[in-house]
Amino acid sequence: MSELWGALLVLIVCPILGAVPLIAWITKALTQQQLVRVGTGNISVSAAFYHGGTLVGILAVLSEALKGIVAVLIARTFFGHGSAWELIGLFALVIGRYWIGRGAGTTNVVWGFALHDPLASVFIFLFASISFSILRSRTIAKFGVLVTIPIIVAVLHFDDTPKILAAVALSGLIAWIYTQIPDDLDLSPEEAKADSQAVFQLFRGEQTILSLDDDLDAAFVGEKAARLSQINQWGYPVPKGWVLLPYDDPQPLIDYLQPSELSPLVVRSSAIGEDTEYSSAAGQYDTILNVTTKEGLQQAIVKIQASYDSPRALQYRSDRGLKSAAMGILIQQQVRGVFSGVAFSRDPMSQELDAVVIEALPGSPTQVVSGKVTPEQYRAFVTDGENHSLIQLEGSGKVPQVLIKQVAYLSRQIETRYHGIPQDIEWCYDGQTLWVLQARPITTLQPIWTRKIAAEVIPGTICPLTWSINRPLTCGVWGTIFSIVLSERALGLDFNQTATLHFSRAYFNASLLGEIFNRMGLPSESLEFLTRGAKFTKPPIESTLRNIPGLLRLLVRELCLEKDFKRDLRQRFTPALSELEELPGDNLEPKLLLERINFILEMLRRTTYYSILAPLSAALRQAVWRTKDSEIDRQKDPEVAALKALTELAIAAKQILPKPEPDDVLEGLAQTSQGIKILTQFNQFLENYGYLSEVGTDIAVPTWKENPQVVRELFVQLIQGNTPPLNNNRQKQSRKHQGAVQRRINLKAKVSEVYSRLLAELRWSFLALEKQLLKSGLLKQPGDIFFLELEEVQALIESRNTSLLDNLPQLIVKRQEKFEEDKHFNRVPLLVYGNAPLSPLESANKVSEQILQGIPASPGKVQGKVKVLHSFEASIDIDKNTILVLPYTDAGWAPILVRAGGLIADAGGRLSHGAILAREYGIPAIMDVKNATWVLQDGQKVTVDGSSGIVEIDNDLRPE
Repeated sequence: MSELWGALLVLIVCPILGAVPLIAWITKALTQQQLVRVGTGNISVSAAFYHGGTLVGILAVLSEALKGIVAVLIARTFFGHGSAWELIGLFALVIGRYWIGRGAGTTNVVWGFALHDPLASVFIFLFASISFSILRSRTIAKFGVLVTIPIIVAVLHFDDTPKILAAVALSGLIAWIYTQIPDDLDLSPEEAKADSQAVFQLFRGEQTILSLDDDLDAAFVGEKAARLSQINQWGYPVPKGWVLLPYDDPQPLIDYLQPSELSPLVVRSSAIGEDTEYSSAAGQYDTILNVTTKEGLQQAIVKIQASYDSPRALQYRSDRGLKSAAMGILIQQQVRGVFSGVAFSRDPMSQELDAVVIEALPGSPTQVVSGKVTPEQYRAFVTDGENHSLIQLEGSGKVPQVLIKQVAYLSRQIETRYHGIPQDIEWCYDGQTLWVLQARPITTLQPIWTRKIAAEVIPGTICPLTWSINRPLTCGVWGTIFSIVLSERALGLDFNQTATLHFSRAYFNASLLGEIFNRMGLPSESLEFLTRGAKFTKPPIESTLRNIPGLLRLLVRELCLEKDFKRDLRQRFTPALSELEELPGDNLEPKLLLERINFILEMLRRTTYYSILAPLSAALRQAVWRTKDSEIDRQKDPEVAALKALTELAIAAKQILPKPEPDDVLEGLAQTSQGIKILTQFNQFLENYGYLSEVGTDIAVPTWKENPQVVRELFVQLIQGNTPPLNNNRQKQSRKHQGAVQRRINLKAKVSEVYSRLLAELRWSFLALEKQLLKSGLLKQPGDIFFLELEEVQALIESRNTSLLDNLPQLIVKRQEKFEEDKHFNRVPLLVYGNAPLSPLESANKVSEQILQGIPASPGKVQGKVKVLHSFEASIDIDKNTILVLPYTDAGWAPILVRAGGLIADAGGRLSHGAILAREYGIPAIMDVKNATWVLQDGQKVTVDGSSGIVEIDNDLRPE
């Protein structure tokens, strides 16, 4: 029993012991330095020497040595001297040291192992000393020692299998950690504390010769070299090259290389901070061509290093607010170009989505970037199809068009590799191979804003009041979710920049999301997978392990989601909704209405957390357990439940009026007691579902309660015989995890109901407030309040902003004019580059003349005539031969959606409202069809295949 307790103590106490940041505390106490924010961010002995000096370094060694000794002594207390459990204790200590304590644990293991097995330690020490003295390579020495440890243990204790296995595991763990974290010994010795520079230089050892075939870290070699090594590893042609680290002695590399007239070299800058997403440093540092001798190579290296501190470079960094770092050197074999140039994967001037801008000339690429020669100009429009890309070319000259198309395709491929970030690519063609000489982000096109996800979450044009409420709610919750996982790694991220408005429509910050996912170790498409059902690639195992603590915290939140919501529903939401319904705001004074609005906003802050996390949880569970849509019951979704209730009511009404006239339906029902009962039930339906609207997230849009005519018209049409058959052929399976998925779907539905009810109450409160402001003359027209922001409304009521009062009419008119202008943009881009996008262009590029591609959302194939709607129209005449083409779908579109034969939407995914309703009613549907509302025209005949996501256009028939 004591051994069991000992095992538990070793496995629990040792990781905690490793996690205690003694080095960080010592350094902070003696030097006020925070190791996590300087250098590599490691909390290690070498970092303590480097940033704190000799005394701090010695104390760091003693503290970590003590940890290793304590771990061994804990195991020895329960398992005796020299047992395998002593190595297991060190293993557990290293785990805590790495994942929480931000260090490798080398010192812990050295001293702990010395106490565990002194004889083996002597042999290992001799091997390490000899190998380091001879090879002068710390990399070979440290990995060689890790290989030696289990070998020596096996030789000395050949009959103790557990000890041998423990030694193998411990060495393997440390070797893996070495590959995951940067080495503090790679930092510049000149910048180390003066009293520890000698020791630091000694343990750096002799430099190794790095090439573009190695996996290079931009933090040490600069972005230019690191990116080329990455592109090289992806399989694209990159001229062979070598890298000189800042502060390294260039002589070993000069001795290694053999420049000549037949094999000239080019020497290029690769400065730390150059070629990043926010700073290109284009042309700030020198490039030396045609280096043919070792003497010339040495001079070129000196000249480029000196260019880092040139007046123009210093001024550039000052203007951009960049800190000075260091200059790495990139040396490559020079390509003799037949044709060369540069390519921008997106046009930085017109910001056309599909345009690749290419400048090219015969000869060297330096002619193009120098600005001294006018190159040939080309524009290539790249449209990605299902299995191929179509390229249309504008421009002509001496450069072969087939080569320009290859450059355009290459540019778009590299952009895709960098998660859609537009790239500035330097290229060269030598008559046989198209070489990549450089790739860097186009800084003027940052950040990138995406409409794809936002179009489903916050669809349509948005008034200022709605946005001033939705933006902090949405950004705040996303910030909370990401911070749960990232913890201290969330420092420096501004979650308020998660979303913005362009063209009065919501966009999410793809650049910020990409940075967040990089820090989380997740693929760039993670959010689209969770919200829209996009394909999800597996994250690297090492990044997953690094984020285990944060992911566990998020998992706990996910597992407790239903319990937490039920608690809040019982204690907060239900009482709040009851109070709001019992005390409507119609007759309240403005200040009391403002208190009511603030009360609702407080409820919405908590509800928004569930409204975002519940759908993500449901989507994740459905994907993990591979539950098909046909196995899920969505009858509790408010929009689905509403249509089902109205359909059942219409079926009952048919029994009373078998052949009703459209204009006499309601009057006919009022003639009989059964009909009056149905009308009473219809009014109750409006009471139950009156909180729904065309756009559930936009409080500027009237609810069904305010505008019941749309529901009445649908009710009449359903009675007339247009009742859509509910899709009740759901597969009934008793799979093990199906219930867990269904519970999340039900939770999502209930959350959606509460959220929509609160938003409706918020709208009605603002309408009541607007009536008061209209009476007082502060507002002129109904609807004006929705063109104010929340803070402005509050200031208006509290009369604390005289400037606002003076400029109020002009402010509202200006915003209304901008809103109306934006509203008439039929085609807004799915991606926006930078913070000042140009107006949407009036041109589009289709996948082909006959085919459009989107996300398959509801199975089935149907042919019909197109009806394009840019906004909700309740009285539109449609039937089962109509293919509705919409910019997006929301709960309020349901009354017309269920009457159509098929659905095509510009935006949305498999989990969108339109997709859910289409599946429930057996209507073929395709979402995310780029520019569908612009490409397709009323009366055009199309075939919708909801299983494949393909729209076929019959161009032989002219639109009506």
